[in-house]
Amino acid sequence: MTTSPEATDLVDQDAGRTKRVLLAKPRGYCAGVDRAVVTVEKALETYGAPIYVRKEIVHNRHVVDTLSERGVIFVDETDEVPEGAIVVFSAHGVSPAVHEEAAKRNLRTIDATCPLVTKVHKEVHRFAREDYDILLIGHEGHEEVEGTSGEAPERVQLVDKPEDVDKVQVRDPSKVVWLSQTTLSVDETMERVEQLKERFPELQAPPSDDICYATSNRQQAVKAMAPECDLVIVVGSQNSSNSKRLVEVALQAGASDAHLVDYASQIDDAWLDGVSTVGVTSGASVPDVLVMQVLDHLAERGWDQVDEVTTANEKVTFALPRELRKDLDSNPDKPQGVR
Repeated sequence: MTTSPEATDLVDQDAGRTKRVLLAKPRGYCAGVDRAVVTVEKALETYGAPIYVRKEIVHNRHVVDTLSERGVIFVDETDEVPEGAIVVFSAHGVSPAVHEEAAKRNLRTIDATCPLVTKVHKEVHRFAREDYDILLIGHEGHEEVEGTSGEAPERVQLVDKPEDVDKVQVRDPSKVVWLSQTTLSVDETMERVEQLKERFPELQAPPSDDICYATSNRQQAVKAMAPECDLVIVVGSQNSSNSKRLVEVALQAGASDAHLVDYASQIDDAWLDGVSTVGVTSGASVPDVLVMQVLDHLAERGWDQVDEVTTANEKVTFALPRELRKDLDSNPDKPQGVR
């Protein structure tokens, strides 16, 4: 595997080369996902099974299945958790109402909400306190959107599709702000912002970018390699918003074809007909072992030259939730930290 120093130099322009793979970097686990998964693993080690998790800890089938085999019980709501048991809140975050319900049931909670999602929650709280109307750009029904909206349901209006822009009603056009789900396509989000600005010229932006750095970085890497790709394979689950966005970004950036798969076994050999260059990447909740299996699958079919397309180097890490750190600190023999 080779890595070139400049993104513009990373894609081999030699049209005569055949059956090569362009491997996006960065890809896979972001810091928030790593923190959430390790939180559940450490909870199992520290407290023993079963550990309850509200919703999927992250949106990846392999991760959920693997943790289930180790004694994690995934539930839809906290009323499914036995009173007094331990429940972990997923990386996507929960509303204050969920925290209140857990407290009423005397549950021991560990909050694995990604710190970048928590940042958006705090922005909602702040702007609601200042009596703004908040336009949340995101996908209806997504767990992150439900948790974020729940911070101030009387002030938040969801803007998902273009037609939602016309439905927005505000009290004071000079006190309107937009925020966004962290895992959206950057380009799609800005399209929605421009549409909103046409209706509300004084629309304010969030104090800092809401779209997660990892989401942006993975999309940028795909954009760099997509024009050279006859096919882009994105490893990720169907309920992973950021993974599905990578497929869309690949096609918009010039890839001839793009597909989302959980596992290498889901790759249809018909996709490879007439294909010279295959791009490979993965969503922010995907362990790299699944990407390596895709590379092995392609190598068995002749795509054994792999060139890494690097557009950013990520060094972000997040500390484990304080509820878990406290117990780990009292038991120093247990290994700590996010890998």
